[in-house]
Amino acid sequence: MAILVVFILLLWWFEAYPEAVERYYSEGVYLFICHCFHPVFNLFPFSVGDIFYLITIFFLMYSILRSVQALFRRVWKKAAVIFLGLINSSLVVFLLFYFLWGLNYYRTNAIHRLQLQDTAYTAADLKVATAELIDSANACRARLSPSDLNRSNSEIYEQAVGAEIALGDSMNAFKSYAPGVKSSLLSPLINYFGTSGYYNPFTAESQMNYKMPVFLKPFVACHELSHQTGFAPEDEANFAGFLAASKSKDQFFRYSAYYEGVEEFMFALHLQDSLARKELKKRISPLVLRDFKAERIYWLAYQGQIEKISSVFYDKFLKANRQPQGLKTYNQMVLLILAYRKKHPL
Repeated sequence: MAILVVFILLLWWFEAYPEAVERYYSEGVYLFICHCFHPVFNLFPFSVGDIFYLITIFFLMYSILRSVQALFRRVWKKAAVIFLGLINSSLVVFLLFYFLWGLNYYRTNAIHRLQLQDTAYTAADLKVATAELIDSANACRARLSPSDLNRSNSEIYEQAVGAEIALGDSMNAFKSYAPGVKSSLLSPLINYFGTSGYYNPFTAESQMNYKMPVFLKPFVACHELSHQTGFAPEDEANFAGFLAASKSKDQFFRYSAYYEGVEEFMFALHLQDSLARKELKKRISPLVLRDFKAERIYWLAYQGQIEKISSVFYDKFLKANRQPQGLKTYNQMVLLILAYRKKHPL
């Protein structure tokens, strides 16, 4: 255990130097991990990471049960050994998380890497950009066919990979390494956590909730693939996912990006100018509004105490990893998009 604690202390020391993390980890060790893990785990058509999680949960429950039994029987030594084993295992998992991916939280931020330092904006800037996103979403949605809204998960995943590779080819900061997306085996369960997708740092797999509304999937797939390329903070992954989907030649992908953009920008506008938000809401087409309603109904069906409790824990997790806004970090993509928009049109 002492050795593990020493490694953790060294990790915390290293995290304090973003430039070093960027140079030696994100642009060094992590690239090696990508080249090793992505091609291997992409060979499996199912989620290896989900199986890992299930085994871990089973092991944890079994160990706790054995520990409780030992305590009831007053076999103190056995209970202590099991308890120390759980602590050691937790420390190993903690170190693996940061070594395999988590250190990307502490690299230099995307604003610096993409030279988007001009991040100041006004309520007027926000209103203009929101109107543009609404118009783009309306136009894309009007041109979608029934076949677009009935695409298979595998087709969406394949096109998301193509969109991510294309973005990487045009902008080296988004370079992918044998990217891949998979449906999560736990989708029926993660609905209750309000989760649309997640990245498994232990197997480098991008996971998708395959049961959610289809028009959400292209953007979410690109978001999770962005985590795979080393964009750890949620606002940066949202931003990178938005760029990948909105720059796609596929109109369905562009709609998914603009739909997410409208949702995030309308929320940000509500915080700054609620009257402007009410005014712009009238500009959203009936078809797009229908999709917003469908999404809301879908998630409401799963809301409950599990979702509330998991949100609290995930909020704390984000805050502990250089995202002081917690769950609100997702909405910080607005700042990145507005800064990017000053150099490039949406």
